[in-house]
Amino acid sequence: MANIFTRLKETISADLHEALDQKEQKNPIAVLNHYLRQCEAETEKVRKLVERQYLLKDEFNREYNEAVHLAEKRQRQAEIALKAGETELYEFALKEQSHYEERVARLEESRQQTTRQLEELEQKYEEMKHKVKDMHIKRMELMGRENIARAHHRMNKVVDQGSFSTKAFTRFEEMESYLDRLEQKVNQDYHRSTIDARIATLEKQLKTEETNAIS
Repeated sequence: MANIFTRLKETISADLHEALDQKEQKNPIAVLNHYLRQCEAETEKVRKLVERQYLLKDEFNREYNEAVHLAEKRQRQAEIALKAGETELYEFALKEQSHYEERVARLEESRQQTTRQLEELEQKYEEMKHKVKDMHIKRMELMGRENIARAHHRMNKVVDQGSFSTKAFTRFEEMESYLDRLEQKVNQDYHRSTIDARIATLEKQLKTEETNAIS
């Protein structure tokens, strides 16, 4: 049964990697975003572990301080019982003192170990945060390069002497031809209107001269 589950897990994992490979070929930025989200999730887990380790360290400190206090208390009580000649009470307080001192030693070792572990976690957490930040920057760089690549690809479609570029150039030529025709028409209309205006002015001047001459 275990072998079946193992093979099933390996098959699912292989299919997943194959799907990611295909997706990477189509959209590498999307795959990068996927991995980035996973890294951010792992970093968040480590952050929570750091917080828990801080709480654990504080708890060890409280237990340590309490054990030190009780050990010192039993030591004073043992001294008082000894002076008072209370042998049974003295032995009990002495036994309690020894017990608390052993606890102090144990808690001190655990406290130091917890502190070392916390320092390691903090270092790992900072490293992970830096790596995630670097990955964000890398993603922006790759997005910029991808944009440039897409832009060049589209420009090459227009500029290259291929089947698509022939159609593209045809469109440009048609547009240029249309603009030329439009420019010619505008110029003709302008000259025509200018000529008409000048002729009308000349006719008016001639009529004025003829009228003056008859008068």
